[in-house]
Amino acid sequence: MATRKFIDLNCDMGESYGRWTLGNDAEIMPFITSANVACGFHAADPHVMRKTVELALKHRVAIGSHPGLPDLMGFGRRVMDVSPREVKDYICYQTGALREFVRVAGGDLQHVKPHGILYNMMEKDEGLAAAAGEAVLESGGSGLILMALAAGKYDGTCRKMGVRVASEGFADRAYNVDLTLVSRKIPGSLITDPQQAAAQAVKMAMEGKVRTIDGVEIDIAVQTICCHGDTPGSDRIVRTVREALEKAGCQVKPLRDWLPAV
Repeated sequence: MATRKFIDLNCDMGESYGRWTLGNDAEIMPFITSANVACGFHAADPHVMRKTVELALKHRVAIGSHPGLPDLMGFGRRVMDVSPREVKDYICYQTGALREFVRVAGGDLQHVKPHGILYNMMEKDEGLAAAAGEAVLESGGSGLILMALAAGKYDGTCRKMGVRVASEGFADRAYNVDLTLVSRKIPGSLITDPQQAAAQAVKMAMEGKVRTIDGVEIDIAVQTICCHGDTPGSDRIVRTVREALEKAGCQVKPLRDWLPAV
């Protein structure tokens, strides 16, 4: 058995909007340690943001902003032609809005995790990655945590800037051999079987490895593992992943409790 270690379990939350409901937030929240709360650009509205923050604090879940591109119709998953300055402003604007809801409710903001295609665009464009790093440093200094794709260019760029980065793995997504996520357009990109997702999470956390969609085993180092709130059966997936991590010997705790300072 591998040495007992800490791991954070995060999930994208608060992605409903108006009369439209997405995800199983109430069922999921008790089993995660960090919530990435949508801030109104790709999903959510002020009322959903407030309710999600209150739900997270009720379950002692750490809260982070989940800023996306201004694309409600496309759920923030369509590429947009944006400059680093625009990305920096988008992150600042959305994080500031969420932080106020957290402050009013008596909590503190733990992290920032860019959403959807913006997350992927930063992996391909160092300028956008640096803009995210600058936004986090200016918003929260070296204390605010930025979640980034484990072993990715975006992760590396922000670490060099002195950002407090948490390398992220995904329990419910398939990987390519370069450790990027398989496109959602490709069959098998989404892992909906709870046991399969749990096995992938445990392998990443305890062995530092992940098996790609092509069957190749690759090294990966993660501090936080994500389950998507809009994945079919997400409530069962999250609960199974949490139970499997603890059974394997992980201490599942929020990043703020154990991630080293910069």
